[in-house]
Amino acid sequence: MTEKETQTVEETVEAVQNEQDMTAETEEAEVIDERSAAEVEMAELNAKILRIQADYDNFRRRSREEREAAAKYRSQHVVEALLPVVDNFERALLVKPESEEAKSLLKGMEMVYRQFQETLKNEGVEVIETVGQTFDPHFHQAVMQVEEEGFESNQIVEELQKGYKLKDRILRPSMVKVNA
Repeated sequence: MTEKETQTVEETVEAVQNEQDMTAETEEAEVIDERSAAEVEMAELNAKILRIQADYDNFRRRSREEREAAAKYRSQHVVEALLPVVDNFERALLVKPESEEAKSLLKGMEMVYRQFQETLKNEGVEVIETVGQTFDPHFHQAVMQVEEEGFESNQIVEELQKGYKLKDRILRPSMVKVNA
């Protein structure tokens, strides 16, 4: 082989090596790009998983709170339906009996009324305090405004109908007269 041929072969080998080096660098760059794209996709998927997990945790918390509220106020509808019965009991107990038979009947009604009140109390039902208290529109409904001596302005003078609350929820506000 001549010197010229040797030189041509060397140039060809060098060109092939350069081409192989460039191909390797290109492949390496592509692998790095694919790896970066995979890392970005993995980060997006991790963020999505965290959001879904947070949503699920919020759902579980809301469900638990709704169950607790339902259990806490489960007797609300029954108690609301019984409030007129309590009012009628109280009106009946205001009657002054004259005969011994009527007195005996009234005594029995008082016993049933106390038992009824105790049952309501055990369910979390409370009477809203009124007379002498300062008027609060969250607990009281003012149906009259009067000028009375011995009472401050905006103080409740008389209760016209009892109000009740179940735990921390108002079932019925008290109807009251308020001092002007």
